[in-house]
Amino acid sequence: MTQKYLPLKDHDTPIKVLFTGYLCAVGIGYFFALLQILFTHGMADGKFGLSIDDIVYSYYGNRSGTVLETQLNGAMKQNASEEQRFKIIQWVRDGAELNTYKSAGIEAIIQERCVMCHNAQAPTGMPDFNKFENLKALSTQDTGVTFSSLTRVSHVHLFGISFIFMFVGLIFSFSETTSTKYKCIAVGMPYIFLVTDILSWWLTKIHPMFAWLVVFAGMGMGISFIFMWVISLLEMWGYQQIFIEAGGIYGQKLKAVYTAIITPQRRTWILSVFALMRGKLYQQAQKITCLLKGWLLPIIQRYK
Repeated sequence: MTQKYLPLKDHDTPIKVLFTGYLCAVGIGYFFALLQILFTHGMADGKFGLSIDDIVYSYYGNRSGTVLETQLNGAMKQNASEEQRFKIIQWVRDGAELNTYKSAGIEAIIQERCVMCHNAQAPTGMPDFNKFENLKALSTQDTGVTFSSLTRVSHVHLFGISFIFMFVGLIFSFSETTSTKYKCIAVGMPYIFLVTDILSWWLTKIHPMFAWLVVFAGMGMGISFIFMWVISLLEMWGYQQIFIEAGGIYGQKLKAVYTAIITPQRRTWILSVFALMRGKLYQQAQKITCLLKGWLLPIIQRYK
């Protein structure tokens, strides 16, 4: 049977360079996207590093306090001193009144620490703190990201990331070391995880237990991307050494590197982390099932 496509290893060198340039560019872009998440959502609880609390505070909100308090104790913590943050938070808890805005020194702090970013030239969605009413609006209960912001971010991500996975998947589809069955899975899974990721934002906005779904969907997209990215580059530039001669000297080298990195202790630790995550996901799935039953049963009984 004749081959229906030209394998990656047999493409002309200019095409390989083109594919490699694109993969490297989107790979670096994906890395910076993860950093951006780490430095924005990852600081929502005031601690560096992405956690479930960060996701809950970002989408559902920290409803025990106001928006300003959450931001000053979270993502904006490094932008003002402890004394300045205490003054603003105290002013907010006292009612965030205009007559004490200047006398309490809040305006001076805002002008010194905040308006460099929060001004009329700020990107869409970032309030202008030169206007008191915009600051006053943030002294209400923190309910997380707004539905209008979710709508804007959702459609941007769906359009943009879909194009990224389309071209990565197109390049990967020329691979020959992966069977058709697994190629279909690898190409299709990122879109399932992408839609799940966007949907999980909206669900977390409604109920904080869905924060685990955000983590699961994000991990799924990352694993799918890395798998297609690595296989595509290896087939273009290391097919003979890795896929043909892997049982010889190259295989021994890879095995030695793997053995040096993945020690028995580290393997045990990795397996324990996966076991813990599986248990957490199972618990969350049970909670979600109970929640859905609580929503659906009254509707079903009503229309019986």
